[in-house]
Amino acid sequence: MRLHHRFDGPDDAPVLVLSNSIGTTLELWDAQIPAFAGPFRVLRYDQLGHGRSEVPPGPYSVELLARELLGLLDGLGVQRFSFCGLSLGGTVGMWLGANAGDRIDRLVLAGTSAYFGPPERWIERAELVRSEGMEPIADATMERWFTPSYQGTAAFRKVFVSTPPEGYAACCDALRDWDFRGELGAVSVPTAVLVGADDPATPPEAAHLIADGISGAEVTVIPNAAHLLNVEQAAAFDEAAMAHLTGEERP
Repeated sequence: MRLHHRFDGPDDAPVLVLSNSIGTTLELWDAQIPAFAGPFRVLRYDQLGHGRSEVPPGPYSVELLARELLGLLDGLGVQRFSFCGLSLGGTVGMWLGANAGDRIDRLVLAGTSAYFGPPERWIERAELVRSEGMEPIADATMERWFTPSYQGTAAFRKVFVSTPPEGYAACCDALRDWDFRGELGAVSVPTAVLVGADDPATPPEAAHLIADGISGAEVTVIPNAAHLLNVEQAAAFDEAAMAHLTGEERP
């Protein structure tokens, strides 16, 4: 199996897949495990080209990343699952919702977008990382990921700069080519869209665009959070995500 992964939670619980953003590893979700692993058997994994997963040469596509996950799930004997993805992980969720919706119970799309803007910025970022490594873009990335008041950036910066440059750049290639705005209507899975109120990378208007395109989808805007809203406001994120994933009625 090409994707490094781990399970948390009881073996007999329904499976919940957590899919991480570009430049992170499965540890992105550490704060969620106490709330999620109990009601669910949580499957976390490192995206292709990240962490302890394999790093094949790019370019990658969102479809490739999604099919890698489906291959992992098939190998593990997991047929049905719920899914929560952040940023790049959210694009994987959108693709799965449209193309493998018969396998998904519920879908949470967090800090993500159906279109990440002009391809030029992804081309430039991929070229820079391939030539000079991760360090030149680390500080600017932390500024997008967290609000200025958040004090825990050091650990995420360390993980970010240790990301294999080719894996990161190849995922930049995937985001360069990603435009799902015309495909959102194909997602028929019950969907919640979560976003940080102060997210400069995928702002609330990007979340509303997704929800407008997916029948029945609802947006929750989480205050005092930027891009990695599940880290910066873990309790609020957990409450909103779990309410949807467990089918609870929210006030």
